[in-house]
Amino acid sequence: MRVVVTGAAGFIGSHVVDALSGAGHEVLAVDAPSRSLAPDVARRTWAEVAARPGVVAADVDLAVDELDIVTGVDLVVHLAGRPGVRDSWGPGRAVAERDNVTATRRLLAACMEARRRPKVLVASSSSVYGSAGRRPNREDDSVKPESPYAVSKVEVERLGRLAADDGLRVVLLRYFSVYGPRQRPDMAFHRFVEAALDGRPLPVFGDGLRSRSFTHVRDVVTATLAAAAEDLPPGITINVGHREHVAVRDAIAMLTGALGVQAEIQRETPVAGDAARTWADTRLAHKLLGWVPAVGLRDGLHDQIAWHRALRTMEEVRVG
Repeated sequence: MRVVVTGAAGFIGSHVVDALSGAGHEVLAVDAPSRSLAPDVARRTWAEVAARPGVVAADVDLAVDELDIVTGVDLVVHLAGRPGVRDSWGPGRAVAERDNVTATRRLLAACMEARRRPKVLVASSSSVYGSAGRRPNREDDSVKPESPYAVSKVEVERLGRLAADDGLRVVLLRYFSVYGPRQRPDMAFHRFVEAALDGRPLPVFGDGLRSRSFTHVRDVVTATLAAAAEDLPPGITINVGHREHVAVRDAIAMLTGALGVQAEIQRETPVAGDAARTWADTRLAHKLLGWVPAVGLRDGLHDQIAWHRALRTMEEVRVG
């Protein structure tokens, strides 16, 4: 199978490329590492991705045409975009519009124009729900975006459904609070682990009572590949998240316990638009994909910590 993965130098995208390449598929990995929130990390990951067997890398900053990208491919996994609630305010609003909405519109248009239309998986976010109430969010719940980032993802979904109405096989995947190896430096667990390893206070937005359906990247990749393999109704939306929500302070307790440290907490001003709770109802994913999250938070944090330590060892060897 010939597959395009956009956002291939990113956190989730690089894992998806690994899985597809490892399964013997031909992968065109597409990204713009220089636009990343962490360009140095993205460039390093980009180099690793480009070295995978069966992978061809295409940097969109070098004027790659969308129609050329999708011509002759069987599947497009669209993971590219501008992530993050915090960075979407102020000037970030226009960037989220450009990298999420405009980029998705152009990609879907190219897929529609292709002689053989590919199936398209589009990454969305639990942020579209706003804060969950007394039960987990289902796919048919009303969306209540609370930030420019979430608004952009609502529009991305609308574009996907419009393309599906016009005959494109689009599947929308709402990811919930993904963590694990290669997590971006701006993300919570990455910041917590690095601070704890350095002996610094852990920077926590608010009082630590906000809770999340923390979902390990390995589970996210499994669900994404299952969605690629299944014959699903065009335009369908599927939650991809852990069934349990965990308070940030409880996650920190697990993390510091795994590290064997007692970390000091440094409270920071809560981020506007940051949901009080995300909570995934995964019954549809189980029904359609046969998918349930397999990695619990405690084991997943051990996995991420091991990755951080391995990076530090590699850096010490390089410097030494």
